[in-house]
Amino acid sequence: MSTDTDPATGEATATADTSVDAAATRKATAGATPSDGIRTGMRPDRQERTLPTLGAIGMLRWGWRQLTSMRTALFLLLLLSIAAVPGSIFPQRNIDAGRVADYIAQNPTSSPWLDKLGFFDVYASPWFSAIYLLLFVSLVGCIVPRTKVHLSALRSRPPRAPARLKRLDEHAEITTTLSPDEALSAARAVLKRKRFRLHSHDATSVSAESGYLRETGNLLFHLALTGIIIGMAVGHLLGWRGDIILAEGDKFASSAGTYNTISPGPWVDTETLPPFVLSLDKLHVEFNETPGRSFGTPRLFDAQTTLQSSPGAPKSSENVSVNHPITVDGADIFLLGNGYTPVITVKDAKGSVLYREATPFLPQDGNYRSVGVIKVPSASPKQLGFTGFFLPTAEPSFTNGPVSIFPDTNNPEVALSVWEGNLFPGGAPQSVYTLNTDEMKQVTKADGSPALIRLKPGQTYQLPGDRGSITFDSVKRFAGLSVRTDPGAPISLVCAILATLGLILGLTIKRRRVFVRVRPAPATTGDGPDGGTLDSPAGADGRPATVVTIGGLSKDSDPGLAAIVSAITTGVHDRLAERTDRS
Repeated sequence: MSTDTDPATGEATATADTSVDAAATRKATAGATPSDGIRTGMRPDRQERTLPTLGAIGMLRWGWRQLTSMRTALFLLLLLSIAAVPGSIFPQRNIDAGRVADYIAQNPTSSPWLDKLGFFDVYASPWFSAIYLLLFVSLVGCIVPRTKVHLSALRSRPPRAPARLKRLDEHAEITTTLSPDEALSAARAVLKRKRFRLHSHDATSVSAESGYLRETGNLLFHLALTGIIIGMAVGHLLGWRGDIILAEGDKFASSAGTYNTISPGPWVDTETLPPFVLSLDKLHVEFNETPGRSFGTPRLFDAQTTLQSSPGAPKSSENVSVNHPITVDGADIFLLGNGYTPVITVKDAKGSVLYREATPFLPQDGNYRSVGVIKVPSASPKQLGFTGFFLPTAEPSFTNGPVSIFPDTNNPEVALSVWEGNLFPGGAPQSVYTLNTDEMKQVTKADGSPALIRLKPGQTYQLPGDRGSITFDSVKRFAGLSVRTDPGAPISLVCAILATLGLILGLTIKRRRVFVRVRPAPATTGDGPDGGTLDSPAGADGRPATVVTIGGLSKDSDPGLAAIVSAITTGVHDRLAERTDRS
């Protein structure tokens, strides 16, 4: 301390010696290091503090919180729906391998990249699997802590009533001559009828809470979404699918090597596939022939089949139609499509049969303009290949090229081009629906123009240069059948129903809290009829008045909350009227 003289009064005053504090400050600052986040030369209360680094464990915790947040789960669910879009745009191998091969042949530039990215096997691609696995982890990480909180809330009591209920979203205040106990009893009766859970923390209030099923519905919805993902995983791991094209009159014996395409799950033993035998007796197809907008639309698809559960087992006649499969040994047989199989015969120059088969042609439009390939590897001296169209009802002039004007076989015709050379360059496997012409040349006529073939049933065309002949014998229908098992389908179905139920509960039930407080009415003074004073407002029977304050709040916007508050006030009035009637 030091003493100074006040110039105005001449008296001595005591002042703090700031040199001591300054020295202490310099000492504290001098010992600071850059890692302490303190810059030298500044006052301690103005120093800038640096945030601590999270470190590896901290980053993992932060990442886990982000992954298990509800916002991330909703984002992943949206991302999963977007990722499924290519599956509806591009043909999928597990549904129709022939259409995939045809798409690749028609788009040689972009198809290899699309195939590498998995756009033809969307639901089995690594990126799609990564999304739904992340969604599964996010849902589980979100559900577990919320379930703990919800169970704790179910066991807990409604909170204590606030002191100022008039600050709540909905409130009301009435004065009645009911006693405090009678007023609270009337409020309890109303709240019980509306299924509120009640608790009194003191003798002057009631706390009520309802809407616990809202959070139960939310948890049920998220649990059901998790169950749907589990069902998808079970179906992928333990299910299998095989596709076949079966012409009328043909027979199919089920085994892993007899399907046109087969997609077994990773945990499926292909030796255990059901060994059924299926024959396609007749395919009934009807199209609308009435002129108008619906002209040519299908009216009926029905396959009459003969089924044996195993070789040598009794035969049974079964009908397969759209959305009405038949079941054998746990496998469902669906009718997915239909088309035409022209019966083609190719002979060499000596008349020996080189090829005679019912060759499937794949429909490309609603009028069944179909493309197909005929490969004759036994032709000599060069292999032969035919590619072109089958037209169920050919437009005769071919003004706009090979076109079908109706999907039924009113005027069937094939239009083919002829190629010769190496059918299988490099020995690489290829689709039966495409023709690789990299090492082939188109056959020409004597004048040098391409040999283009148009045949109707029963007609024969002599190939140029003594290469033999090709005959269009007849036409049959084929059925595209899919045999599949999906053990995860029941799980997904049950979970989808539960998810709908949970969503309804979460959207319709409101989480509400209602509080009721009672207190004696404030005392007032004044001249009574007999010249005395009134201690408090009184009813006809001279009872003291009670002030009943009601307040309610809801977690979300709730138009029905005001009706509940009003019902409590009505209940109090009704209790008063009931007491008056008894008296």
